[in-house]
Amino acid sequence: MILRIDDTDVERNTQASLDSIFDGLKWLDLGWDEQYRQSERLALHKEAAEAIFRKGLAYRDFTPAESGDEEKSRAGAAWLFNAGMRELTSDESDRRAAAGEPFVLRYSVPRETALDVRFRDEVFGDQAKSTADIEDFALARSGGTPTYHLASCADDADLKISHIIRGQDHLTNTFKHVLIFEALGVEPPAFAHLPLLIAPDGTKLSKRRHGPVVSVTTYRDAGFLPEAFINFLCLLGWSPKDDREKMSREELIAAFSFEGINKSNAVVNFTEEDPFDPKAVWLNSQYIYAMPVDEVAARLLQDFNSRPLDEMAKRFRWRVDSKPLDEFGNRQLKEFVERTMPNITPLIQERIRLVGDWIKAADFFFSKELDEYDPAELIPQKGDAAMAVRVLERAREVLPSVEFTHDALEAALRAAASGLGVKAGQMFQPIRVAVCGRKNAPPLFETMAVLGKETCLRRIEEAIQKLNKTLAAN
Repeated sequence: MILRIDDTDVERNTQASLDSIFDGLKWLDLGWDEQYRQSERLALHKEAAEAIFRKGLAYRDFTPAESGDEEKSRAGAAWLFNAGMRELTSDESDRRAAAGEPFVLRYSVPRETALDVRFRDEVFGDQAKSTADIEDFALARSGGTPTYHLASCADDADLKISHIIRGQDHLTNTFKHVLIFEALGVEPPAFAHLPLLIAPDGTKLSKRRHGPVVSVTTYRDAGFLPEAFINFLCLLGWSPKDDREKMSREELIAAFSFEGINKSNAVVNFTEEDPFDPKAVWLNSQYIYAMPVDEVAARLLQDFNSRPLDEMAKRFRWRVDSKPLDEFGNRQLKEFVERTMPNITPLIQERIRLVGDWIKAADFFFSKELDEYDPAELIPQKGDAAMAVRVLERAREVLPSVEFTHDALEAALRAAASGLGVKAGQMFQPIRVAVCGRKNAPPLFETMAVLGKETCLRRIEEAIQKLNKTLAAN
């Protein structure tokens, strides 16, 4: 694979944008064998421009309004060429160039007899356009730098590129590129133009207009898996024609063909409130669900380790008096998370859609103190605060002598519910909220086994105190 950075447009080229491209490709494991920057190949481009000029297929345009720009649109009818410049004698052209007068080098599109420029596109089929409708496009700017058209074609020819696959907004440029390839004496590569990715409002995705949602690294940082994101991208504008959606890289490669590409643009659905396409999020969750537990645990730990420890200490309430942890405290937190994560991963694997969701789904496993919750959450269905207190007090009495395994906890708490004359669900809900701080939590007995006896009993005691304060206030 060849990675070529088209950076001849100096104003738009920044190191930040290049770094984002490199980071995104590396994250997606799309490595490359060779790397080139167009800005480092200017000698080749200049040689190609001069070769076309020497063949009489290009001319110098000294028009002042054009000397600094690649192309300008004119008012009124579409501009095709400047007759005065096109018909300038070679002697006059050489004299003015030697005098230092700036010029744009333009391709001399055939005018005497209209010809059809033809090529076959792998997606859109046979294409044709009359030279009568193609302007004399620029090959080099007045400063001598090549335009996109010349630089791309010269590089494609030199690097022996076999297929040019790009967005369909370049379909009309291809007629110009065919002319350049012919002028260079090179057989044009195969062309395939893909549908564009557009926003819900129908506009082309643009960082300037739509912000970071168009950047691959945004998805990486949000917790997408690279294999899931590639899967999502491939399904934008292409289909395997057999209703499959979750596909491995190997399956995508085996199934891909140009015939499966749609001609219409693909919409990436996002809003200001929800910046990620629901299909992308769903696909990511399917990859997480299907992963071996130890691999998921490794991904979650990788996410934890990518975050500032002080941020995690604050989130999990490990700080004392809001002071940052010292080195020993940071090490304790890190070791605790690394030790606990493999145990909680089976409990939350089907509850997370993005890798970073583990923090919200599992924070109570790591927190020194639970976030504040409404004591009313402790009250079971068809019960009251007094019932919740009785349930929790009974749990406080029973649990010290129970082995903290799934089966032992279930047997003990079901027996306790029967002894109190309440339903199992009325017994379990107050305990779940007490130990997790919420109703929506992983399976109770597995959760309690991971939390451990000491933590569960302490949180149950705190819940009883919350309820007693509520009863006293009423």
